[in-house]
Amino acid sequence: MLTAWGHKVETAFDAHEALRKAGEFRPDVVLSDLAMPETDGLGLLRTLRDELPDCPVVLLTGHGTIDAAVAAIREGAYDFIVKPVDTARLKVCIDRALEKKETMREVQGLRRRLKQLGATDFIGQSAVMRKVFDLIEKVAPSKASVAISGESGTGKEVVARSIHNLSQRRDKPFVAINCASIPATLIESEIFGHEKGAFTGADQRRPGVFELAHGGTLFLDELGEIPIELQAKLLRVLEEGRLRRLGGKVELEVDVRVLCATNRDLKKEIEAKRFREDLYFRLNVFQIHLPPLRERRDDVPILVQHFVEKFRGDSAKRVTGVHPDAMETLKNHDWPGNIRELRNAVERAVILCDGELIMREHLPPDMAGKSPERHTFRLPYGLSLDAVEREYILGSLQRNSNNKARTAEILGVSEKTLYNKLNRYAAEARQAKGGEGNTLSSGHGGSLINNGPEFR
Repeated sequence: MLTAWGHKVETAFDAHEALRKAGEFRPDVVLSDLAMPETDGLGLLRTLRDELPDCPVVLLTGHGTIDAAVAAIREGAYDFIVKPVDTARLKVCIDRALEKKETMREVQGLRRRLKQLGATDFIGQSAVMRKVFDLIEKVAPSKASVAISGESGTGKEVVARSIHNLSQRRDKPFVAINCASIPATLIESEIFGHEKGAFTGADQRRPGVFELAHGGTLFLDELGEIPIELQAKLLRVLEEGRLRRLGGKVELEVDVRVLCATNRDLKKEIEAKRFREDLYFRLNVFQIHLPPLRERRDDVPILVQHFVEKFRGDSAKRVTGVHPDAMETLKNHDWPGNIRELRNAVERAVILCDGELIMREHLPPDMAGKSPERHTFRLPYGLSLDAVEREYILGSLQRNSNNKARTAEILGVSEKTLYNKLNRYAAEARQAKGGEGNTLSSGHGGSLINNGPEFR
């Protein structure tokens, strides 16, 4: 069966032989019975944990040993399958275990690349993030100003640091300032500096962030919060490379590359006369947009694994990964706080976890309390088996927002099998309606629309 699924399989009849073969063949996944003579599955698990820490272990258990299997999960087993074995469940489990193994490999590769970028917490393998990495590498060696956009928590300052670390200014200062966190009465002084006696409380001369960043890079976060009356002064510094401190008479030369970020729509701010158009074009020479985490859910597993390894090292914990149920919860969360929220959630989970796998109960309460969605299918009496299968498949597809990969995973079939069935249903629907229309009734309060001759 495993061979038929395309896997190369090595078998062993006891734990001793399994350990010998594991050391020789370095498997990607170990599938073991919990009850074995001499050394049982738990003993094998503990040894493999030391010798092959990155190898997922799936345990097979009888009904009477489920408690032991759950304990094994807490000891670091990837998952367990109850006998008699459901082949669909086994296939999904093995596929997910292999995905975890591949994720860990990808994390190591990404970490090496991101170390070069100086962005060790900036992880992603999705197409949109690969594009971001490429843009960073292309713009970093230039002198161009860069405008970084994205929701709060997406990593805008991390991108700015990466650009600085890859530039010729890498050995000079990187200074970041959040314009939204500074009172309007002090922002001019923070940016341009002030002389002694420039205002009440100015007991001594103080350089601004432009002077502090001289020769290096200045990151202006929340740029849209700078008052309109100061924007002309900022534009002059950018164009001439000269500034005068608040209360000062002498002009100072500054050599600074400016990177900026904002949550606001600056074009709308320009229309509302709250932001200067000339300053916008001066700073918006090159743009990098960071997508929210909910739009790149495929990156969640490797981000989670990265943070697990980071916080495990910080706290001397023995956590190695995340249980599939907990990972599913993390993948389905909307992450309004983006990477910052995910980072905090994983740090909390690592602190609470006493075993090797983070469980759902270790996640923040607003996540841990959400069980995976369960739906009841109401089917008319008297349907044939084929019709029941059709309704179930179409209902599952609808509930997964027409995501065929996700639906195939839940159904325990390949995407190719799902596509074949959908194409057959489409052909049957066209035949039943005389070839007119492209709508297939799902039987569950909605419809699926096929805009082409086949589902693809």
